[in-house]
Amino acid sequence: MKIDQEQLTQKAIELLQQLIAIPSFSGEEDKTGDAIQNWLTDFGVKTKRQFNNIYAFNKHFDENKPTLLLNSHHDTVKPNAAYTKDPFNPHIEDGKLFGLGSNDAGGCLVSLLATFVHFYEQKNLSHNIIMAATAEEENAGEKSLRALIPILPKIDVAVVGEPTLMDLAIAEKGLVVFDAMVEGTPSHAAHPNDNNSIYNTIEVLNWFKNCTFEKVSDTLGEVKLTVTQINAGNQHNVVPAKVDLVVDVRVNDCYSNKEIADFLQKEAPCKMTPRSLRLNSSAIDPNHDLVKSGIALGRKTYGSPTLSDQAALSCQSVKLGPGHSPRSHSANEFIFVKEIEEGIDLYIKILSGFLIQK
Repeated sequence: MKIDQEQLTQKAIELLQQLIAIPSFSGEEDKTGDAIQNWLTDFGVKTKRQFNNIYAFNKHFDENKPTLLLNSHHDTVKPNAAYTKDPFNPHIEDGKLFGLGSNDAGGCLVSLLATFVHFYEQKNLSHNIIMAATAEEENAGEKSLRALIPILPKIDVAVVGEPTLMDLAIAEKGLVVFDAMVEGTPSHAAHPNDNNSIYNTIEVLNWFKNCTFEKVSDTLGEVKLTVTQINAGNQHNVVPAKVDLVVDVRVNDCYSNKEIADFLQKEAPCKMTPRSLRLNSSAIDPNHDLVKSGIALGRKTYGSPTLSDQAALSCQSVKLGPGHSPRSHSANEFIFVKEIEEGIDLYIKILSGFLIQK
C-alpha cells in the first residue's frame, strides 16, 4: 500500500491521539496493543503478537541479511498528582499535543511505526527491518522487550525510540539498585547505646557520598552513586536494630554491573544486596554506518544517563527519537506536533542513508 509521507505523518499523529486516550499502565497495555495492530494492518502489514508486544517484519525479509530492530514502548507510568489537564484527553494547544505518554514514548513510537511502514515494501535494502512496539518498559517487566528478543531472529543493530530531540544517544548508562542495611544494637532510648544504628548510618552515608570509581567513560562520564531512600524505626523510645537504605548506581560502559556489585559488597561499610544485575550499559560504535548517517544530517551524538529498553539488547544500539527527555513523567506531559513531523522525516532520512545501497 503506497502512501505519501505527509499522509503517513498525519495518520501517525492520529494514532498517538488514540493511544493517549487509552490507559496503558505497565502490564495493562492490551487495548493499546490492539490499536497498534489495527493501525499496521490498515497499511497491509502482517503483525504478530506476544503478550502485549506487537511486532512485524518487513515484506521482503531475507534471512541471509543482517537485521535492524526498530523499537519503542506503548506503556506509561501513572499520572502524577500535579496534573491540571486530563492525562487521557489528547488535545493540541499552541502546537503542543498534550496527554500521558505523548512524549514518553508515544511520539517516538508512532514516528517509528510510520518509518517502518515507509520502508515496509521496499526491496533491496541492506538490512531486514523488525518493528517492535513493546510493553512493560516503564517497570522493566518480564513481558517486555526482554521476553520478545529470544523469539526474534538475530538482531544486528537497533534503534530504540526515546525522546532525544532526534540527537543520537550512542551510549546509555546501566543501572544497579542496591538494598543496603546498616546494623546496630536495639535498645530503649533511655539507656546508653554506643552502637546506635542511626548514628552508625552517618559514617555510611559519608562513605557513599565520597565514593568514586576510577574509570571515566568518554561518552558517559563517571559512575554515579546516589542514596535515594532511608527508613528506620517505628517508635520514639526504641533504638532500631537496623537502618535500611536504597542506593541507585548509574553504571558507565567501563564497568559491568557485576564489577560494581562485587566492589560495593566488598568495600561498603554496610551490607549491600543488588536487586538485579541485568540492566547493563549499552553503546554503539561511533563509526557505525547508522551513526554516520545521522551525523551527516547534522545530528549530534551524546551519552545518556537515563535507562531504556536498550538494556535488554546485546547488540549495538542507538537511542533516538522526537521529544525532550525532561518532559517524561512530568505533569501535563506534551510533545510538539512539529517534533513528530520532523522526527518521522529524520528517521526516514537517517535510515535511508543506512539501508539503501548506493
